[in-house]
Parts: sequence; structure tokens; C-alpha cells
Amino acid sequence: MLSLLALTLGATSVLAQGAKGGEGHVGGSFEDGGNTQVSAMMLFLGNEDTVYILDKSEGNAAQINGHPAMGAVYDIHSRTATPIEVSSNPFCASGAHMPNGSWIAFGGNGAIGPKGEIGDTNNGAYDSSYGDLAGQTSVRVMNPLGCTGSDAVSSANCQWYDDPAVTHLQAMRWYSTAEAMGDGTVAVIGGYSNGGYINRNYPENTDPVWQGGASQPTYEFWPPRDGWKPPVMQFLVDAGGLNSYPLTYLLASGKMVLQANVSTILWDPNSGEEIPLPPMPDNLVRVYPASGANAMLPLTPANNYSQTVIFCGGNDMPDNAWGNYSWPFINTWEYPASPKCHRLEPEPQDGSAPAYVEDDPMPEGRTMGQFIHLPDGTMLVVNGGLNGTAGYSTMTLETLSYSDMPYGMSLASGPVGRPAIYDPKKPTGQRWITEGLATSNIPRLYHSSALLLPDASVLIAGSNPNVDVNLTTVFPTTYQAERFYPPYFSAPVRPQPQNVPKTISYGGPSFDITIPASSYSGSANDAADNTTVVIIRPGFTTHAMNMGQRYMQLNNTYTVNSDGSITLHVAQAPPNPNLFQPGPALLFVTVNGIPSNGTLVTVGSGQIGTQPTAAIAELPPSVRLDSAKGTGAGSSTTGGNGTSTDQTSGASHTGPIVGGIIAAIALVGLLGAAFGIIVQRRRRAAAQLTGGGGAYPMGAPSGKGGGFGGALSRNGVRNSDSSAFVPLQQD
Repeated sequence: MLSLLALTLGATSVLAQGAKGGEGHVGGSFEDGGNTQVSAMMLFLGNEDTVYILDKSEGNAAQINGHPAMGAVYDIHSRTATPIEVSSNPFCASGAHMPNGSWIAFGGNGAIGPKGEIGDTNNGAYDSSYGDLAGQTSVRVMNPLGCTGSDAVSSANCQWYDDPAVTHLQAMRWYSTAEAMGDGTVAVIGGYSNGGYINRNYPENTDPVWQGGASQPTYEFWPPRDGWKPPVMQFLVDAGGLNSYPLTYLLASGKMVLQANVSTILWDPNSGEEIPLPPMPDNLVRVYPASGANAMLPLTPANNYSQTVIFCGGNDMPDNAWGNYSWPFINTWEYPASPKCHRLEPEPQDGSAPAYVEDDPMPEGRTMGQFIHLPDGTMLVVNGGLNGTAGYSTMTLETLSYSDMPYGMSLASGPVGRPAIYDPKKPTGQRWITEGLATSNIPRLYHSSALLLPDASVLIAGSNPNVDVNLTTVFPTTYQAERFYPPYFSAPVRPQPQNVPKTISYGGPSFDITIPASSYSGSANDAADNTTVVIIRPGFTTHAMNMGQRYMQLNNTYTVNSDGSITLHVAQAPPNPNLFQPGPALLFVTVNGIPSNGTLVTVGSGQIGTQPTAAIAELPPSVRLDSAKGTGAGSSTTGGNGTSTDQTSGASHTGPIVGGIIAAIALVGLLGAAFGIIVQRRRRAAAQLTGGGGAYPMGAPSGKGGGFGGALSRNGVRNSDSSAFVPLQQD
């Protein structure tokens, strides 16, 4: 029998072997991040000092106005969180930034009380125990700029505006996706009206479009368009239930690439046109609840700002194994997640046909892994499990009793505590790094989250595969946050750029940033060659993805000065707002692979509407000076030619970034034998599913007591009462 310990811990903890850097942090290590007060299902960065946290309605010990809190504000510097009021239930909402720096959380679940029961007041519109309003149509607005310190908690200007009777969506949306467009408006796509494990009735399904009123395969926009009625998106219907949180990215043309189940399309949000693209290879599902890691690769001058999306992990379970609204039809925690990665350039710049390309696999299979852009151009993957899927349940068709569920309500096992770093610039076969990275002993499975912070560390929080707060189960409701410090924190000194702007425009005059000589050591020419200026939007993080996350490198040249300082001549963003939508972002300057602290900037006009654009200013040629050197502590990189005195280069700077990766111990023993047993059990489960026709009726199986289908209407289709679905109730 597969070891419970191995499935519970995933990998043995190891210690980071990096050196302590100039700021006192060990590169590659985890530190205590404090208590989040509510389980951090959703995160976003409000300003340079503050992170906002959203949870679902549940029995959190933290109280606000006499009821359990659903939200908190996290002070980055003190690592403390304070509850703040959220009126409507944001369980599995989507979220997006606005051009002025405000953030919106769209939709959510109905009002919920103890043990996931439907709200007890006004036909489920409110619950008196947990104090939450129904949130399926909610539009919650937070304007966090200037909300720091005590003001972030107490100021009237720093509270959620959350009144579903005043601001609301046109349709109920739970597990929807939000993606900003080039004019700052937001497309809100898909979701459930009410729901459960996946978005379908199965095997009996007489209403594949609306699923008896439980599905919402439509889209709308925020702010609302005049006279708009949300139309059906056929792609979501065709995705056959695996269409929750569709993976969505805006492209240079203004179209979006959407991926759900194994299908992919280009979608024009203005005309509604859907253009089929090749399917995901190997029957791999990356959308929820398979929840593969996904992100758009860095947009850089070197790749001409090509938009390529990477997908890693997820699950290739057969279609019938996914089950229906109530639960999966197999023991998902026994089914290994995939380690495979694929890239897709949806609009190839060379005019070729779009095609998925297999990339280097991750070091291990992972479901619910999450990509986080780092300022040095690499991408961190954290969280997730070796086996199974997202979601939770009291049973499957192979385990009929909650008392026999080996991991409580969790449908995943084997938490992966060791991060991995992906470097898209490396040659094939060399893109993943795990050496020198510590392993966390805190499981981060369903409802975990991660977010880049302004100091270039990563906040990791959440994990709650439970219908209500449960502190004693195998994978409990988690309030303990961590801060992960990537390898560059072992550097003895970090850049301290001067004259960083507060706004970035789409084209127009360039600007200068000064890097003091104290920000680096060694050759100034080498440092200048290895300096980048990037803007990163960390996004709205939930369910193993960061909606709106983008990384863009701004083009630059440089002048090396006699005192060792370096003047960077930096171009504005390309004059296409679709590449990096208007709104807040962090600007980092990275020297020799070591990033500065990020400065919050506003990209674009700060207003909704057509963004002003202008031609990109021509940058002056780079000027080198061999005698100039940095005065910072530590060792420098090498690479200058060192042959002439003053040198001029006409090329813009696009040099490689040299990251400081520290050698360390990596340990993943015990898993080989475990995987053999897992595969055997997976084959046995698949044989059971395919035997006798391979389709289970929605009623009780022969010889088994109890109903399996939940509430059905007279025609056999599930009705839209969310009380029928397992995620909203517990035996």
C-alpha cells in the first residue's frame, strides 16, 4: 500500500544551502510570512506596502463586525494581517485590475453558513450565522492606492465597495475568468451559476448548454456595455464541463487565446468570432480542476515581444473519470499529475500556423502548480500536489463513504513543497532548476496562492481543501503564510536605481534611470551589459493562476560614467496597449541577475478608453568606459572585452541576465516505488471505469446504497439549486 506519509508530505524537507545576502535573507529559502487571519484563496498587490486577501464564507476565528471575516489586508513589512469587511461571498471569484490602480473581484458563490449550508435568510440570499450575502453577481471594488499602515484598515476610502444591489454582473458567475483588454475594460468569461466538482451533468445530460441552469457559458464586460445581453460562447459549451476558470490571455491583435478541457481557440471579444486552434496534446487538461501551471512567457525586445503561453502539469484522466457536479468517478488522489510542459504561440510572428510545442518537463508531476514571474526573467513554480486534482468532496464512485476518504475532503495528495525555477532563455534540456531551493513542509493544495512582492520575494499562502474551516484533517485550513526568497537574495548588494518614473506610456520620449556605483561591483561595462528594466504585473491570484500577470522588458541603452554610475536610457512600452494592458505594475532594474526593489508605476493613461500611443523614441547609442567600476560589495560577473577606453555601441541593450544560483542539496527519494504503485492503482481504476460500458448512471450503483446524483429535475437534469452540490454541504 502506498505510504500515507509519502503522499502527505510529497518530498522530504531539505535546507537551503545558499549564503545569507546583504539584506539578511538566504537565497532559495522560506521564511515565516505571518498569519493571514483568513485562508488566502485570493491575493492581489494593492500598493508597495499592502496585499489584499479574500477567502470564502466559512467559520474563520477572525471576526469582523460580529461575523467570521472573509477578507484581510496584509502589511508586507510587518507580516501581519488585519480582517476587513467583505459583504458578499467571494468564494472562487475572478479578479482584475483597472487602469487607475483599483481592483475588482467578480462573482462568487451564494450565501453560505456553517458546514457549507445554503444561507438561512431570504431564500438563501443571506446567512445570519456567517453574515454573508450571496455573491454570484457581485462586483467588489477596492481602490488601494494610498491605503497603507492603519489607513488600510480603518480609512473609509480603503474599504471594499461591495453592494450587489448597486454594482453587479448581468449573470451569476462562479469560477469565471477576468481578462483586461487594451482599453482597460474587462472581459468576464464563463463560470457556473451554481455548481460543484466539474461543470456538467454526466452521464445523463439533456441540456449540454445550460446544464439545467447550473452552467453559465456566456461572457460579458465591465463596465457593462449598453444594451448588452451576455451571449453564449460555443467554445465553453464544447469544452464539456471542464470549462471552469478558462485560461485566457489577451494578444497583440486584440484577440484572446482561450484554453479549456483540451480545446483551444482564438476569440475576438468585439465580434465574438471563435477561431479553432490545435488541441492540447496528450489529452492533458490544464484548466480547473486539473489546474496546470500556466503563464505568458516574458515579453522582451529579444523576442520582439512575441506572446507565447506555457502550460505545465495538469492531468490526463479519461473523460468519464472526471465525473460530474457531485464528485469524480475515480480516486483522483491515486492518479499521478503530469510533469509535461507545452508552449503555444497563438499568433506566430513568422506567419506560420499555431502549434503546441513540447517543452522541458517539470522535475515532477504537479497539479495546482503556479507560475510566478521573477524580475530576473525566470519563472518560479510553487504549490500543488503530485497526484489528483483541485476541488474537494465527501466521496468518489470508488470511495463511497467520507469516513474512508484517506485525505479528508482533499482530492489531491503528495504536496510538492520544493519550488522549481524555469528559465525560458536556457537551451532545451536545461530550463528547470531546483538546486539550492529549500522545501517547505506546509502543504499547499486546493485554494493556495502565491504573489510576487515589491522586494522581489514571493508571498505564499492559503490551502484549504475543505468545505468549512477544518484544523484537524490531513490537509487543514491553513492560515500560515510564507515568504520565499529566490536565489538572488544571496547577493551582498542589490541595485538602488534613481529617478525611476511613476508612469509608463505607450511610446513617446525615453527616460533615464541612474544606477549608482554602489549598486554593483566589478566592471561597469559588464554590469551595464547585464542590466534590464522590466515591468511586472503580479496579477490576481487564485486557483493556481494569476489573472492578468505579465512581464515586459523595456528596451534600453546605457552610458557608463567615470564615477562608476550607469545611466540607463529607457524606452517606453511599445505603442500597443494589448501587449501590456493599462494599469498598475512594478518596475524593477536588474543588474547581473540581481533585482532592485520594485517601484509601483501606472502604465497608460490611468483611465478607461482608447490609450494614447506614440512612436517609440530612438535611443542614443550605448557608451562604455573600461576604467569605470562598481563600489558595491561582492563579486561581479565577467564578460567585458576590456580592450579599448571609450567605446560606443549602436545596438540597444538586450544582453543576457546572469542569475546567481547557489549549489545545494535536492532530495526526492521514496517516490520511485510510490509512483509504481500509483500507476498500478490508476490502471486498476481505469479498468473499473471502462468495465460494463464505462458509464455510471446518476442513481445509486447496483448493490450500493445511497444516491449518487444529488437533486434531479423530473427530466433527469440537475436543477440549479446549489444546495444539491457536494462542495456546499458536508455529512
